[in-house]
Amino acid sequence: MAAHRQHRPWTGAEVGPSPRRLPVHDPECYLCPGNARVSGRRNPEYRDVYVFDNDHPCVAPDAPSALDTPPLPFAREPARGLARVVCYTPRHDLTLAELGVEGIDRLLAAWQGQYRDLAARPGIAHVLMFENKGEVIGVSNPHPHGQIYATDFVFTTIANEARVSSRHLDETGRVLFAEILAAEEADGRRVLWSNASAVAFVPFFARYAYEVFVAPRRTVPHIAALDDAERLDLARVLERVLVAYDNLWRMSFPYVLALHQAPTSGADGFHFHLEFHPPLRQPHLLKYLAGPEIGGGTFLSDTAAEEKAAELRAQPAVHFRRREAT
Repeated sequence: MAAHRQHRPWTGAEVGPSPRRLPVHDPECYLCPGNARVSGRRNPEYRDVYVFDNDHPCVAPDAPSALDTPPLPFAREPARGLARVVCYTPRHDLTLAELGVEGIDRLLAAWQGQYRDLAARPGIAHVLMFENKGEVIGVSNPHPHGQIYATDFVFTTIANEARVSSRHLDETGRVLFAEILAAEEADGRRVLWSNASAVAFVPFFARYAYEVFVAPRRTVPHIAALDDAERLDLARVLERVLVAYDNLWRMSFPYVLALHQAPTSGADGFHFHLEFHPPLRQPHLLKYLAGPEIGGGTFLSDTAAEEKAAELRAQPAVHFRRREAT
């Protein structure tokens, strides 16, 4: 951690918020209701969360199996699975932060249904749900949406978490993530919001300036294991985080959001949670991954987690666009 470097001189490129207000419905958007997608298929006039199979999937059930055998020590295997797109709302001009608790809860319920469907299919080893938000992340379509990859392999980060969680449980008899939650709440400085069954915090080991974890208190392996009350509590905490992000600099805040779920075969001690990884360290400055991160494999943090948590906690509970409208 080198928080004193946060205000070092910068003469490079800067990132600015988009000045244009989006339309409620964009006739050119391939995710809006009633519009044609890139495949030529037409979306229904959906009125709630809408899920469809990705027209250009990165994994598919019919992935090629006849692969050339590479020379040792290399290995190659086919990657099969299903890829889906999740439209959060028919409104083109909104973001997840503006859907309210009820809208976020409906999305969580849709994710639960998708998990139950996909995880039960033969050959599916893991279900990755995520959202890439913002042009600086590389998103070309602003319509609020995320993606799901259900694959016959387990993504590396999840495999590492599963292995470490299982080892910690074997060695100590305790759930590692539950210990992290207990330590964060005992300290209190990095906790953002909490309620009866959910907690949001900037982790002690945060790599990005405004990195946030959101987790249920109860140890469950995946989102589908939450009951209705736990899901609603999670939606309430999620809304506070999302609104705080946008209110921080009065802009639509970019991030990568990922649901960390156990492999479908299970993993002892795995604690389902969501992770936000925002790329901005100041209103217009990206956190670039450079020598220490890419070359050395270790993050160099430009900020102190306690300071960033305090900034987020200080934000109003009402989204700035809603306040402007009144």
